[in-house]
Amino acid sequence: MTAPLALTQGDPAGVGPEITISAWRALQVAGPAFFVVGDPSLYGPTAKVVESASDAFQIFSKALPVLARSLACPAVPGRPDVGNAAGVIASIDAGVDLCADGQAAALVTNPVAKDVLHAAGFESPGHTEHLARRTAGLAYDGARGPVMMLAAKDLKVALATVHEPLSAVSKVLTVERIAHVARVLADALRRDFGVAQPRIALCGLNPHAGEGGAFGREEIEIVNPAAAALRAEGIDISDARPADTLFHADARAGYDAVVAMYHDQGLIPIKTLDFHGAVNVTLGLPIVRTSPDHGTAFNIAGKGLARADSLIAALRLADAVARRRAAA
Repeated sequence: MTAPLALTQGDPAGVGPEITISAWRALQVAGPAFFVVGDPSLYGPTAKVVESASDAFQIFSKALPVLARSLACPAVPGRPDVGNAAGVIASIDAGVDLCADGQAAALVTNPVAKDVLHAAGFESPGHTEHLARRTAGLAYDGARGPVMMLAAKDLKVALATVHEPLSAVSKVLTVERIAHVARVLADALRRDFGVAQPRIALCGLNPHAGEGGAFGREEIEIVNPAAAALRAEGIDISDARPADTLFHADARAGYDAVVAMYHDQGLIPIKTLDFHGAVNVTLGLPIVRTSPDHGTAFNIAGKGLARADSLIAALRLADAVARRRAAA
C-alpha cells in the first residue's frame, strides 16, 4: 500500500485507547500499518507523534504512530466528558480528509458515544450518516450508500433499517428502500470483496416470511416486489426467506450476503457466529470505512478487560478492501 490506514481515537473515556494499543501490538510486525488521529496522552509510552501520515510506515514496527489532535479535557476511563466531543469529531473529520486526499488508504473508526456527541451539537445520528455527509462531494462511480453491513467469518449482512424501533420497521420499509440497499450491497460485493456474481438472500419481515399472507403482508406487498425489480435489473436475489432458517452453515453456503429487514434480525446471527471478531463496514462510500462491531464499553474501560479482536479484524478488512480498490 502507498498509504497507511487512519484510525480515529473514538471516545477517549471508552475502550478505544486500550484496544488501539492492543491492536498495534498484534499487528506491529506483520501489519497492516496504521496511525491514530488523536491525543497522544491516551496511548502512553507506546505512542510516537508523527508529522505526517506517511511517517507511520517508518515507525510502525517500533511505536504506535499518532497524528496529534489534543483533547480539551483530561480523559478518565468510564467517565465520558462532553467537553471532549469536539476532539472526537475532529478526529473523525481529519481521518476523512486524509482518506480523501490519499494520505490514508482507509478509515477505521473507534467507538463513540452518540449521546455525548449529540449533547455537544453533533447533527448526525451516528458515524455512518456523518461519513456520508462528509464524503458527499467526493467523486464515486459506484452505487452510493451509506449502507451498514456487518461481516463475521463467512457471513455478511446488510441492514434495510438500522436503529428504528421495532414498532416502526414495517412503517419505514418500502420497495425502493430495500432495492437501494441491495443495489449498494451487490455493487460493494463486486467492487470491494471480489465477488464476480453476487448471490443475495433476502430476509422476510414476519414469521415464516409471512406464509402467504397468513402472518403479515409485507412480504407480498413490499419485500418480494423489491426482489422482482432487482432481478429485472440482473441482480441475483431471492424472494423473502424465513430468517430462522437462513443463517445456519448449510444455508450460508448458498449465498454471498443477506439483506436483513431490521437491526437485531441481522446482528444476532453475526454476533452468535463471531461475537468478538465481527466488523461493521459502511458500503457505498468513496472512501473505505470499517469499525469494530461494539460500543465504547464504558463499564470496563481502563480495567484491562477489553478485547481487540474486532478492531484487529476491522483494520485487516479495511486494508484488504483498500488494496482491492487500488488494484481495480
